[in-house]
Amino acid sequence: MPKDETFIHSLASVHPEAQLDPGVHIGPYSVVGKNVFIGSNTRIDAHVNIQGMVSIGKNNRFSPFSSFGTEPQDTTYQGEETSLRIGENNIFREFIVINRGTVKGGGTTQIGSNNYFMAHSHVAHDCRVGNDTVFLHAATLGGHVAVENFATVGAATGVHQFCRIGKYAYIGGYSVITQDVIPFSLVAGGRPTHFLGLNAVGLRRKGFSRERIKSIKEIFHLIFYSQLNTSQALAKIEKEFSAGDDKDEILNFIQASKRGFVKKITDKWQNGSE
Repeated sequence: MPKDETFIHSLASVHPEAQLDPGVHIGPYSVVGKNVFIGSNTRIDAHVNIQGMVSIGKNNRFSPFSSFGTEPQDTTYQGEETSLRIGENNIFREFIVINRGTVKGGGTTQIGSNNYFMAHSHVAHDCRVGNDTVFLHAATLGGHVAVENFATVGAATGVHQFCRIGKYAYIGGYSVITQDVIPFSLVAGGRPTHFLGLNAVGLRRKGFSRERIKSIKEIFHLIFYSQLNTSQALAKIEKEFSAGDDKDEILNFIQASKRGFVKKITDKWQNGSE
């Protein structure tokens, strides 16, 4: 079949008012609702359910037994018209559920581009997921969670509603996240979750220079391993470090935090070892 030719399996159910760009592939037993837009060259395998106000960009892949744009799992939802927006080049594996937003949360659940969602991942209502993130098996976001670019959420990890996960952060598997996770950091654990240091391996893989990593590490030392409280540490960082995107990313993230951020360290890390 030519790449720009749309294919709808005879056993699929696609509402006549759904909008499909050229090259969309829809497999058997999949259901596409009335208010759905699907961008070019997106592949929807068998047994995928897409309902509600859903906009999907090009070159996405939807695996079997997954559901997108269904009603938010929120007891206050009363049938209002809300939406789900998905960017480009995302991979959604099996048994994923992503709900649309609620009016009180702004009305939209937003997924960016170039993300990889492994099997059984869940993104609840009003979440904001950036670009180039990875969700390992059964990673779960509560409502209103923000996950920024290049973050990784570990397998079977639960993120509490309204938490924020910063850029390039890495959350280890089976963690329970009830506070914000600052950019570039590595955290893991149940209750309480522990800060384990800089996500140095991840940053090197993303092309960060040795000097850039060293600067972030020094900032982290003041925040996590010194005897300064958070306000004192931020003031010292503001004064002693040159202006730069990484410094600003960390300071702005912490200053905007409403839930606090993961700061507890174990004895193993008390001396700043990373």
